[in-house]
Amino acid sequence: MAGDQAPFARSDQIFPEIEWAEVSAASLGWSTRRLAALAHDLADGRSTALMIIAGGSVVFQWGDVAQKSSVASVRKSLINVLYGIYIAEGRIDLNATLAELHIDDFQPLTQVEQQATVADLLGARSGVYLPSVYNTDHGRPERGSHAPGSRWFYNNWDFNVLGTVLERQTGQTVFEALATRVAGPLGMQDFEREDGHYLGGRESLHPVYKLSMTARDLARVGLLYLHGGRWGGRQLVPESWVRESTRPQSDIGGGRGYGYLWWTAAANAPGDSISVHAPMFYASGFGGQYIVVVPTLDLVIVHRSARVDHGISHARMGDILRLVLAAMPDRHR
Repeated sequence: MAGDQAPFARSDQIFPEIEWAEVSAASLGWSTRRLAALAHDLADGRSTALMIIAGGSVVFQWGDVAQKSSVASVRKSLINVLYGIYIAEGRIDLNATLAELHIDDFQPLTQVEQQATVADLLGARSGVYLPSVYNTDHGRPERGSHAPGSRWFYNNWDFNVLGTVLERQTGQTVFEALATRVAGPLGMQDFEREDGHYLGGRESLHPVYKLSMTARDLARVGLLYLHGGRWGGRQLVPESWVRESTRPQSDIGGGRGYGYLWWTAAANAPGDSISVHAPMFYASGFGGQYIVVVPTLDLVIVHRSARVDHGISHARMGDILRLVLAAMPDRHR
């Protein structure tokens, strides 16, 4: 079932320090022949980096894992980390309404729309169907057709407003917060405050928060969530928040779900071409930007396509994941 959730990784696992630890894949029972075939398969000009993290160590990496490029919609899963931290600190209220937060737009919100909560925004269930910067107008319901919290719709208006709320409630930009509250504690090798910027537009008061990051830094976020928000001996993000965020708050059908800014897929989900034989949760961005976490296999897989206009499809990512799993030790297949 999509709602089933595996326990987080054990407490005795390895966490990277300044550099990622690398281990011999063969020493852990991985098939070097199949990993070589995976490397050959990746070299079609569309993928630029792939990392496989097992037990906290790198068992395979291909391409330029230190190249910074747009993370596209993976930005949404990254801001989820900040919300987990700030909600736990009492600086953001999950149940606060847009009215209480004084959120409005060029087209004023109705009284009903103003009752949407922060939780509704995080779950893409606000019921506010206004234009947004980076508009998601395909399939957008008619304005006023659904009450807040009653329907899921992948809505950049919701996601962009989360950036506005965070900045107003904390006094930090998304990029400052990521640098100080996430990149620093995780020991990211590459991310700097200057790797993010806002992009506004005439569609909405609320800008997009754009981010460029490397594969090896994104892999640290995946490992953090594999461990239920724990990094080494420190609980950086509450485990309860990670659990709520990575379970399906909305059932999209066919074993696919959406949590709080993270996607979920049941084992062998017929409605999600990325799915494999074990349940997973993942961050996904246009053109092939992925952080995939498979808890029961103790795996984090990060894929990058630096040219989002020449990247890979969702189905192609599923093919890559199945090649990864085929190279694992026999006991995990």
